[in-house]
Amino acid sequence: MFLLYADFKALVINNELNLNKIAKHFGINRSFKWEESLTLSEQLLQGIVQDIVNKSIYIFHFGSIVFINFQYHEIMDFLNYIKKIQPELNVTDKFKHTDDYKLEIKQGESQTINNDLMTTSQAEKYQMEIIATILAKSVALEKIEIEIGYLLDEIEYIVNKLQQGELAFSDKKLARFSGNILGFKLNTISYIMLLDKPDITWENEAASNLFNDLSNLFELDDRYKTILDKTATLMDITEVFSGLAHAKRGNKLEWAVIILIAIEIVLSLIEKFVSH
Repeated sequence: MFLLYADFKALVINNELNLNKIAKHFGINRSFKWEESLTLSEQLLQGIVQDIVNKSIYIFHFGSIVFINFQYHEIMDFLNYIKKIQPELNVTDKFKHTDDYKLEIKQGESQTINNDLMTTSQAEKYQMEIIATILAKSVALEKIEIEIGYLLDEIEYIVNKLQQGELAFSDKKLARFSGNILGFKLNTISYIMLLDKPDITWENEAASNLFNDLSNLFELDDRYKTILDKTATLMDITEVFSGLAHAKRGNKLEWAVIILIAIEIVLSLIEKFVSH
């Protein structure tokens, strides 16, 4: 017998969201830890969306927002609303990185977890939080995976030039590229908390098991380790580029010194010849 369902849609709209500032706007006056999420239930959504029944939102420090039972226009209404609270947010590409999931409660059904659907016989409060947390982390990782792909494409062009014997980049371009990698690494370091579990998992064994099952399903650990490996590779390549650029500048300086010495010798010979 079908009893209940919930549709989840996760978006990532920024590298970081100011939960304390957003919470204060909704009358929640407490400091949020990095691993905590801000939950906006039906009552807090009044005045933002017209139909608030069975709707809720989970907002995470690392830039992800998970909407439960929201229509497209309702998501847009909320994003435009939250931008007034945090004006620096860029919501123009809000659906660039998304993920969806569904929870169904069916009496007499054993718990099953698939790629896009979880079915269980009894609704538990922790289920919403766990699913929202996993989706938020997955979509945040997707954003990083795409960004690191862009960096690898850019570095491939430079490597191809090096294979042709060309050191085809200026100091300015090298500095910009290195800055992009360092900035990317700084942003991904802030995602270390992606591997941390919500507090509920330490208190509830069923919640912990669900978190582990969904984490494995979405391959969070493996994807994060792959990102760290690729970031380390990018940093190693940047160091090679820096060494080559320094060597190039060193060669130029040596030739400049040789030319100056040669000019000085020629001038001294001319001066000696003229004096005679």
